Amino acid sequence: MTKTFLSLILGCAMCSSAYCQDFNDFFVNKTLRADYLFTGNKQNQSVVLDELKSFKGWAGRRNHLDELPLDGNGQITMVDKATGRVIYKTSFSSLFQEWLGEEESGYLSKGYENTFLMPYPKNETIVTVELFDNRHQCAASFTHTVKPDDILIKKIGKSNIPEYKYLINNGSPEKCIDVVIMAEGYTKDEMQTFYNDAQKATDAIFSHSPFKENVQHFNVIAVASESLDSGVSIPRENIWKTTAISSHFDTFYSDRYLTSSSVNDIHDLLAGIPYEHIIVLANTDTYGGGGIYNSFTLTTAHHSKFEPVVVHEFGHSFGGLADEYAYTDAPSPLYPYNVEPWEQNITTLVDFDSKWSDMLPADIKIPTKTNEDNYNSCTVLGVYKGAGYSMKGIYRPTPDCRMRTNEAGAFCPVCQRAIQKLIDFYTK
Repeated sequence: MTKTFLSLILGCAMCSSAYCQDFNDFFVNKTLRADYLFTGNKQNQSVVLDELKSFKGWAGRRNHLDELPLDGNGQITMVDKATGRVIYKTSFSSLFQEWLGEEESGYLSKGYENTFLMPYPKNETIVTVELFDNRHQCAASFTHTVKPDDILIKKIGKSNIPEYKYLINNGSPEKCIDVVIMAEGYTKDEMQTFYNDAQKATDAIFSHSPFKENVQHFNVIAVASESLDSGVSIPRENIWKTTAISSHFDTFYSDRYLTSSSVNDIHDLLAGIPYEHIIVLANTDTYGGGGIYNSFTLTTAHHSKFEPVVVHEFGHSFGGLADEYAYTDAPSPLYPYNVEPWEQNITTLVDFDSKWSDMLPADIKIPTKTNEDNYNSCTVLGVYKGAGYSMKGIYRPTPDCRMRTNEAGAFCPVCQRAIQKLIDFYTK
């Protein structure tokens, strides 16, 4: 058998076992935006569709369309109705699911906005949204049909686009990962300050490995989304501001947790601008922030710890990394000790082989102890007790890391590998 014929046979075998999908087979160069409401309480959750929208261009990935980079706390699956093929999948986490770990969710029901971008289908498509509980079991599922010629899919992105400019421009959205940095709490007269802050955030992120080695794969766009008031809301001080996306501190009554529940407003401001990942800079010197996987990063631009915090939060929203710090002996409601977390940088040892066991020497002691020589190390790999908010039962890869403290100088090797895998997934 000739080499050419053998290659042909192998190629056909690969395509028959896993359909070799091309973007143009099922999609056009447009974005389908789906606005959902996640509602309920600790006992019962549901997903409902609010509205479908569309705008020109698709800035997301065009390869690995039917694969997931990470499991996440939720997933979206698009199926071509005529063929039954899965044509697109993505994963995410949400503020609503974090809230379900709060005591309040035991006696109160709430609803949270969630917006997701999908490539625009050529033909009728079935979309399913799933929410998973802390044991990775499906807690809520919602399925609806998308008809591409539906006259009620609202066309957006043609007007009222904020001023924006590229801070890093390495090519078209089809070739690059597009990150937007939005202004929050900056008035029209403060936009030069915002652009300066956005440049600082960009420099901070791309000074860290593996981002700095992969800068050629990224575009970064600063979006001058104006606010009527300067600064952001601080409810505990009875300070309420009128800002672009209505962000506020005291999320879940935590002083430093800065988020926005106005997710639709975030995406409305970005319609017409190529984007996949979102960083929001808040015009305040009060310490705080938050990052949610495949949703957004929000952090304060004028606190002394701004640079390390924005990198840390981007580790959440882009990299799907978990917090490696711990502050209680009690188990976290997010991470049961007998369930392996989906995040790549923490483990309960239930399925450690799926994490960084391959990076360790054979004689490593588990758990691994810190000492005076390695206490602040971001490189000495082991299995160190304390992560995911709990001092017991959850472990991290190194004594210190950008996902653990603001003082750490780098992402640990496990976090770097996880981020690199994501970059490769999006670009190769």
